[in-house]
Formats: sequence, C-alpha cells, structure tokens
Amino acid sequence: MNINKKFKDSVFTALFNDPASLRELYCALGGVPLPQDVPVSINTLENVLYMDLYNDISFEIGGKLVVLIEHQSTINPNMALRLLIYVSKVLEKRVKGRTLYSRKQVSIPWPEFYVLYNGAEPFPDSDTLKLSDLFEKPSELGLPGNALPMLELEVNVININEGRNRDIVININEGRNRDIVSRCRKLAEYSALIACIRNYVKELGDLEGAVREAVKYCERHGILSGFLEIHGSEVLNMILTEWNTEDAIAFAREEGRTEGHEQGRSEEKLEIARNLKAAGVSADIIHQATGLNIV
Repeated sequence: MNINKKFKDSVFTALFNDPASLRELYCALGGVPLPQDVPVSINTLENVLYMDLYNDISFEIGGKLVVLIEHQSTINPNMALRLLIYVSKVLEKRVKGRTLYSRKQVSIPWPEFYVLYNGAEPFPDSDTLKLSDLFEKPSELGLPGNALPMLELEVNVININEGRNRDIVININEGRNRDIVSRCRKLAEYSALIACIRNYVKELGDLEGAVREAVKYCERHGILSGFLEIHGSEVLNMILTEWNTEDAIAFAREEGRTEGHEQGRSEEKLEIARNLKAAGVSADIIHQATGLNIV
C-alpha cells in the first residue's frame, strides 16, 4: 500500500485509503454485506475539513456518497455544517462540466456521513449531529414551534474506542460498538493502537516515547503488524503531527483561564508552536492555533 504523500495523512486515512479496506469498513458501519466487485471511487479534496491534515475520507460505493471523519478530540458541534460545505464541494467537483440548467435531471449519489470518535473524553456509543440544531429557533423567527427546516443534514457519530485504559494490555475484542469493530478487524486493531498509545502516554509522560512503545507492543501482538512493519517510522510522524496539532487547536480555543496565568500561557503556546514546527505543521496552521508567527 502506497501512502498518499500529497497530504499530511493521519494513520486512519493511511489505513483506509484503498477500495478493499473502505468496502469492508462501510459494510461494518452499515451492517450490510456488499459484493466484493462493488466499485469504490475515492474522492480527494484538500484543506476542506481539517485544515492542513487530511483526516477525512470521501468515497462513492454502490450509488452512495460516503464521508468518513476520524476524530480524537472533543466532537465538534458544528460538524454537520462543515460536512454540508464539504459535500457541496464534492458534488460541485462531480458535476463539473455538466449543465445544471438543461431539462435533463441530474443524478447524484445518496449521501451518508460518519464521524468515528476515538477521543479520550467520555462519549456515548453513538449519537447524531443535525444541521437543524444550528438553525435559529422557529419562535425567534416568528414561525410555529413545530416548523421544520427545508434543509437538513445528519451525521452519525460512532464511538470506536477500544475501551480498556487501565493498563497496557490490549484486547481487540473489547471496547465500544463491538458489533461494528468485529466486522472490520483493521478498525478494531486501529482502535487498539490508539488505546495503547494513550496508555503509554500515561505511563511515560512523553508522546514520542509512547508512540514508539505502542508500535513495538502492537508488532509483538500482531496488531496492524503488516502496516506497522512497513510504515512504522511514518506512523510516528503522523501521530506526532496529528496529536500536536489537535492539542494546539484545543489550547487556542480554550476559555476561562485567569489573567494571572498569562506568562505561563505564553510559554506554553511557544512550546506547542515549536512542537508543531518540528512535526512539520505549516506556519499558517501554527499561527491559527497559537497566534504566534514561527519562521
């Protein structure tokens, strides 16, 4: 498997960037079997959802347009709006060169949206985010209380956490939504890798060391062994880039710190900015996350 170097891939997108893996993952999420010869067409759009990180996968399968996003931070309540913008760009690219003003009806694929949550904060097994939750309230607009919007988009959020964070021992048969991960072993093993990294972070207090130890653990226990054997060093860079960026973005939007901590905040921002630069994150993203200009 060749990892797409055009983007800063996450481990998730590197694992699921081929048609066979996406077909298996989609069947697991939907609980429906599909023939092995059902074609899968992967869409690529740069810098739409997650800025400089290519942390989403969009593909067409069996007449459906599916968008997958893997999240390791707190679920963003604006995800439905972000996906509306995203799918509009995908469809715009799909119908490019075709006239939308002719008498012939244009056919577009059936849309489905999934967020696979793998964050550290507690979250239910599943939830639904709706675009309508972001709309102004009908009563505030002078509309009846039961008025329904003429535009809707729903996102199915699925918790894929492995579930055991007490120690370093990993069991891919345990965790959230076991019926889903049991149908897609690669998804189960990916969740186990992330759980293992978090456990080593608690033990070692160092992300880089935690990733190295987690990769060794998973290789010893046959978890993503083929992928890690080929891409072990790239996995380290992917995780460091992805997690450091998410930490910086979360830090940048955090509220409620007192003025007495301003000096500490400045030093912490500088340290985060240095880590991001070392991980290869662009200067624009570093500035957006920390407010600092790093040359």
